[in-house]
Amino acid sequence: MTGKQIGLDAHLLSLRPGYRAAGVSHLIYHLLMHLPAADDALSYTAFLSERCPKLPARIRQQVSVLPTGQPLVRIFWEQFVAPVAAWRQGIDLWHALVNVQPMLLPRPAIVTIPDLSYLLYPELFERGKRLYNRLFGRWTARRARHIIAISQSTKEDIVRHYRIPPDKITVIYPGMEERFHPVDDAAAASAFRLRKGLPESIILFVGTIEPRKNLSRLLQAFAMLRRDGDLPHHLVIGGGKGWMYEQVFAQVQELGLGGCVHFAGFIQQQELPDWFRAADLFVYPSLFEGFGLPPLEALACGTPVIVSDISSLPEVVGDAALKVNPYRPEEMAAAMRRVLTDHALAAQLRAAGPQQAARFSWQRAAQETASIYRRVLEQRA
Repeated sequence: MTGKQIGLDAHLLSLRPGYRAAGVSHLIYHLLMHLPAADDALSYTAFLSERCPKLPARIRQQVSVLPTGQPLVRIFWEQFVAPVAAWRQGIDLWHALVNVQPMLLPRPAIVTIPDLSYLLYPELFERGKRLYNRLFGRWTARRARHIIAISQSTKEDIVRHYRIPPDKITVIYPGMEERFHPVDDAAAASAFRLRKGLPESIILFVGTIEPRKNLSRLLQAFAMLRRDGDLPHHLVIGGGKGWMYEQVFAQVQELGLGGCVHFAGFIQQQELPDWFRAADLFVYPSLFEGFGLPPLEALACGTPVIVSDISSLPEVVGDAALKVNPYRPEEMAAAMRRVLTDHALAAQLRAAGPQQAARFSWQRAAQETASIYRRVLEQRA
């Protein structure tokens, strides 16, 4: 097993500010950061669109000369260049980190499937992205030696929709960074809000602005909350523009919320803990998530959380957050009012959040991933 080379397709790792640096890019980055320490006997080559200076020295970086940050170019690289690169670099096992492996790959492969949202909610995706994943996703799931799902919910979707045997799929949860933790410093939180030009009382959402995040119904719920006139809270939406986002900005004006809804834009990772700590409440009403990292980060910071009661989100938050029907804005509004007015409930949620978040570890995720590498390589030997 010593000296076996693992090839990691990391072309969706983005280092540039914007929505592409969130989601799967974030998961890829932290897995790469922790893999070398998980198994000294394995070697790693990451195939990237740009060099990442922070990666451990034991991750050999192969940067494409093609502009694979562009989706069509990345697809071309994935299907036509990657098989040649795997052969030239002496790769023993390929890890397709997001959904799709090359069809002509000369080596065995495993695949990580974050979710099947492109299959379950096709209307929420751009046509090209949807078609590519639908065409190659099912084939990859059947061809791969093993599949990693990032939640039990995703595993069940893969079994149901792709008809994959459950024992071919392992659930490996993403981890939580140590910098997300509570800080009992009201003055610091107030100073942060002042520095960012935010009001003293805020409800926060963080995520890419795209249809699956269900911001339309969150705005409806917030409008109901504001209509009663007894709470001073403003809604802050932090996240880069993804796709089909225009209606969100238009709806703010239609609902007369222009003075109390603030768009913070893409939030840098290093600033995220301060944003969570500055909020009285974090709301994440997404219609579908493979995992849902922002609610977990908010829990880790001791911020009360409300999430949807569907897909993987109940797995993520456990009993440490309130769960609501994301299709019912009135239920969302009632839950927000409850947390913001019931101080005993808010205190209970603040205490439970860090305990729930502590269950998730990047070190464990990397160790479990490395054990799958070893298992597949041993099967091949």
